[in-house]
Amino acid sequence: MEIEQRERDLTGPGSRKASGRRRSRAARRALIGVVAGCAVFGGAMVLLPTVGFTPTPPAPGPVAGAMTAVAAGMPVSLRDLTALVRDREAYLRTHPRDAASWAVLGTAYVEQGRRTATPGYFPKAERALRASLTAGPTGNLAASQGLAALANARGDFRKGRTWGETALKLAPKQWTTYPLLIDSFRGLGDYKASRKALEKLQKLHSGPPVMARAAQVYWDRGWREDAVAALSDAAAGARTPAERAVWLAEAGRLAWERGDRAESLRSYEGALRIDRNEPAALAGRGRALASLGRVPEALRAYQAAFAGRPAPGYALELGELYQAQGLDPAARAQYDLVRARVRTETAGGVDDTLVLGLLEADHGDAAEAVRRLRAEWKRQPGIGVADALGWALHRAGKNKEALTFAARATDKEHGGGVRSALYVYHRGQIERGLELTGAARRHLAESLQINPYFSPLLAPLARRTLDTLGEPSTSSTALPSELDEDPAFPEPEVPEPVRTSPAASAPDDSTAPTASVPAPAGSFEAPAPAASAPPTFSAGPATGGQRPESSTAPRRTAPH
Repeated sequence: MEIEQRERDLTGPGSRKASGRRRSRAARRALIGVVAGCAVFGGAMVLLPTVGFTPTPPAPGPVAGAMTAVAAGMPVSLRDLTALVRDREAYLRTHPRDAASWAVLGTAYVEQGRRTATPGYFPKAERALRASLTAGPTGNLAASQGLAALANARGDFRKGRTWGETALKLAPKQWTTYPLLIDSFRGLGDYKASRKALEKLQKLHSGPPVMARAAQVYWDRGWREDAVAALSDAAAGARTPAERAVWLAEAGRLAWERGDRAESLRSYEGALRIDRNEPAALAGRGRALASLGRVPEALRAYQAAFAGRPAPGYALELGELYQAQGLDPAARAQYDLVRARVRTETAGGVDDTLVLGLLEADHGDAAEAVRRLRAEWKRQPGIGVADALGWALHRAGKNKEALTFAARATDKEHGGGVRSALYVYHRGQIERGLELTGAARRHLAESLQINPYFSPLLAPLARRTLDTLGEPSTSSTALPSELDEDPAFPEPEVPEPVRTSPAASAPDDSTAPTASVPAPAGSFEAPAPAASAPPTFSAGPATGGQRPESSTAPRRTAPH
């Protein structure tokens, strides 16, 4: 009887009402959870392109944030980028036909390779992006954008433009394509096209990423104050620390280009307070410190920058700083390291012709520099290539032809307003070789007016050359009095050792880096034949390399 009574109690009207209330509360809790989850996911996805980019999302958090940044071409921290790569790799092992996730993974590889100067990521990126096109061959906007970003990162701006235009045809109103096209147009020296692309971008979107891109275009037009203001606004409105660090480092570069070494140092150190291993800020800090006479600190900053991002350009700058200090064996070892790094990057599909051409013109075989740069000019005739080819021709003793390229790099008609102290210096020395004394004096003085500290080797040489040319006939081209003396570059007490595989370090100058250069992590690959791994690098024998001379006689040395 007691058991029957309990059953009646459990199944009676009162019990049913209580059970209904419990179910109602549970349903409400479930509904609230679903709504909250949708809100979080919607916030993470709000910046994602709405056309051709719908990968299965990761859980909300750093990975979702990195996916948003990668999709929009925004700066992202390396830690979050690595987390995103691992997340998509794991997902694709069980979902190999997800075209959108392949595109995310490929674009993330591109960013890893670009940020760390590890070219081994680029073949991985290409395989992932090609896998995306195979899985989703129709209307695949994300893969087209990823391939445009990959081509730009490799320095193949023609191919970058082609893929960018493909993406634009797929989605003419998708704003994230226009920054890629701007990069391609700038690389090709087509500043008119980059301005038009910016105008269309500004009609479609606004905010910090557009401001940062506008700063680049404004600088190319010679609108220096507008460029600085736009970049300052971008950094102030940055949504993440990674964005702010990258844009502060870019602000430091602009300050350096206009000769404001103190402001440049402040911007770089501001970036490093946010991200202590930002390579561009470390290298820029090295430039600023060297110009301020703090050479031992500058050497350590360069070494740390090269550890975090072993780009050939950083090795070249460090070598020239060594040479300016009279540390010729260390400089020659760095120049050999540039060549080794170029070979490594070439294996990953990266075009380093510009860096190698300048290296050979100043510190190696000028005839070899001319050969390489002529081929590059035929392939993609940008302003930087015109300057480098003109300089290489001058170093090879072909000043008449050199001047045509130097004029193209410095004339507003072709350069779009770019004011580069290095380009103007090169033109001045070429004109001196042609005995165009007035023009040479004017351009050498102008190079120092643009940036009195543009090179630890060449800026002092510009001053000495002006001294040999004598005073101008009018005061209009005279060097300002504050530029009459060379900046102080004191000798370090002990020569800094050359480090071919240093570790990334903070801007703390109390220690020097010691670890190895990063390599692509993991073994995850797209379902395609794997490319051969790029060769590792090390410094070759220390040979060759001389201090640039003011003489215009051709200088040829055996190639290394």
